[in-house]
Amino acid sequence: MNLKKLGNSDLAITPIGFGAWAIGGNGWEFGWGAQDDADSVAAIHRALELGVNWIDTAAIYGFGHSEKVVAKALKSWKGQRPYVFTKCGMVAREDGSVDYCIKPDYIIAECEASLKRLETDVIDLYQIHWPSDDIGEIEAAWQAMNKLRQDGKVRWVGVSNFNVQELQEAQKFAPVTSLQPPYSLINREVEHQILPYCLQQNIGTIVYSPMGSGLLTGAMTRERIEKLPDDDWRAKKPPFQEPQLTRNLAIAATLKQIGERRNLSAGQIAIAWTLHNVAVSGAIVGARNPGQVDGVMSVMDLSLSKDEVFEIESI
Repeated sequence: MNLKKLGNSDLAITPIGFGAWAIGGNGWEFGWGAQDDADSVAAIHRALELGVNWIDTAAIYGFGHSEKVVAKALKSWKGQRPYVFTKCGMVAREDGSVDYCIKPDYIIAECEASLKRLETDVIDLYQIHWPSDDIGEIEAAWQAMNKLRQDGKVRWVGVSNFNVQELQEAQKFAPVTSLQPPYSLINREVEHQILPYCLQQNIGTIVYSPMGSGLLTGAMTRERIEKLPDDDWRAKKPPFQEPQLTRNLAIAATLKQIGERRNLSAGQIAIAWTLHNVAVSGAIVGARNPGQVDGVMSVMDLSLSKDEVFEIESI
């Protein structure tokens, strides 16, 4: 399997990483609905059996529950331990909603809490989940992140959802190992400035939602979307509503047609399309049970032909 070096780090990652957002469960603002922990553990184990060597989670996913499930899965895993990436900067409220904070004291405290939940002494990649509205806060936040690295709490530090200006602000004080942006056929904004900048600056990129949060799997239908539970954050988001929905389902239908020619799923084609971009180091792919893992992660080194890329780009 081809491994790719993540930015300026010594981490050699597989093309696909296991995304642990959905396994955080429900009861919070960005939950995906009810989730069975046994299914989550089995999904992680199946991904590792297929060769995936990194897991991406965050303190906010299920208000810490995702990190605990990851720890549980790794405790019972008998193979080589994967890299574990997590994130800070989102604050849980009692009513289930989310706030944002990247103040140094919070970052330090949240890292300690994540280490405890993950049952580990060191985090392989620690990331700021979202930037502050005040770009002036980045300096102190990035210094706190690098103090964690100097103290041996984390091995490498990165960011998520930063734009070029915010990346440049952080780079004034210390190198940025990686960026985690959203990227898919239905969300291509990062192609214009952010991905080229990361490639130029040797900042690794691990993209999230390569299947459009389920829209590009080929299994999503209007009927299924209409039945999404109220505690599934996707139910109220524009990509799952008109006028965007018709366009997005048409893209998924084309991916399904391409996949059928190669006995692959639409989701696998969608993931391969993101990895086709030379600036992309890896794609974060979520799964809630082993069957979903097999449906999208079973072909780790899938590549698209020029003709297939042209067909997809012409949608």
